[in-house]
Amino acid sequence: MKLKKFVTAVTAAAIVISCMSSCAEASAAEKMRDITTMELVQEMGLGINLGNTFESCGGWISNTSVTNYETGWGSPVVTEELIQGYKNCGFGVLRIPVAWSNMMSEDYTINPDYLARVKQVVDWALNADLYVVLNIHWDGGWFDGFGKDDKREECFKKYESGWSQLTAAFKDYGDKLMFESLNEEGGWEEIWNRYSNQGDKEKSYSILNDINQRFVNIVRKSGGNNAKRHLLIAGYNTDIELTCDEAFKMPDDPENRCAVSVHYYTPATFAILEHDADWGKAQTEWGSDSDVAELNKYMDMMKTNFVDKGIPVIIGEYGTSTKNKTPEMIRKYLTSVCEAAYTRRMCPVLWDVTDHFYDRRNMDFKDPQLLEELMSKKELER
Repeated sequence: MKLKKFVTAVTAAAIVISCMSSCAEASAAEKMRDITTMELVQEMGLGINLGNTFESCGGWISNTSVTNYETGWGSPVVTEELIQGYKNCGFGVLRIPVAWSNMMSEDYTINPDYLARVKQVVDWALNADLYVVLNIHWDGGWFDGFGKDDKREECFKKYESGWSQLTAAFKDYGDKLMFESLNEEGGWEEIWNRYSNQGDKEKSYSILNDINQRFVNIVRKSGGNNAKRHLLIAGYNTDIELTCDEAFKMPDDPENRCAVSVHYYTPATFAILEHDADWGKAQTEWGSDSDVAELNKYMDMMKTNFVDKGIPVIIGEYGTSTKNKTPEMIRKYLTSVCEAAYTRRMCPVLWDVTDHFYDRRNMDFKDPQLLEELMSKKELER
């Protein structure tokens, strides 16, 4: 046990030293290209998430080092070779979810070691010629406070402080780095319940619209390349139907450089459930005519409401559980979602966690056939 603690301490120290070196080597601001956000999203190709890593959180995780959080949900320590492996597989964009408040002081100052470590991984991804999407992810539920009148102001203070620090830290980065306003938490059932349609729908939407507008304002006024940085705006709970509702408003952006993000885990009985639950029976198969029609309906909805109006779309997460399904069913679902999004000029970003699809220890895909079928979608007409 003592040896394990020693090795962990040495690893953490090495990471901090490496991060400090990386930060010291930061060069002058890169030039931002004169391209639209639609053109940028088209360049991205297919994406993958570095899931269950920097967004790992929990009171049982010791806050004494960045490494404790990075590995808290099962990931090995991320290496440059691991990041290069995503590029070698053929992916064009890496989404990096981060729970910044894991190591944050009471005045909402992000721990410099935490920021430096994430910055190092971002640098590795950019050096591998990957686009990067960096966000504020779910981290302990503090976003719930936006739905409470007595906590909303303090939540905005925390949110604005976080993004003010992040925009300062990354202001000289080029346009292959995109900021994402938040994850899935932009919707509050205690204010409005979509299923019963009870409550104040307009108020719940207006809070999210306010968050997204403040996000754009913070980035644009923060200087450097952030004045023209391409931004990703989280939809209402990143749900397609709710994001296509007229109550959801894209923020005003003087640069007109915003895309919208939604997630796709539909039907949840297939994509999420591994066992039967009180709200649904776990599906082991997908691909019926009605399944495909449902997929096309939602993808057409995003195309009509956003892409056709000049607003780019990134499917920031899509994926499926694997425990109760055959490899054939998994491939069919994932490749179908990927194709439906990609051929409608949207960028699909696969949700992946440690050794789910990508083997983080051998730096390769666990199912080569799945990878080949996914990458073949890049050859389709858009």
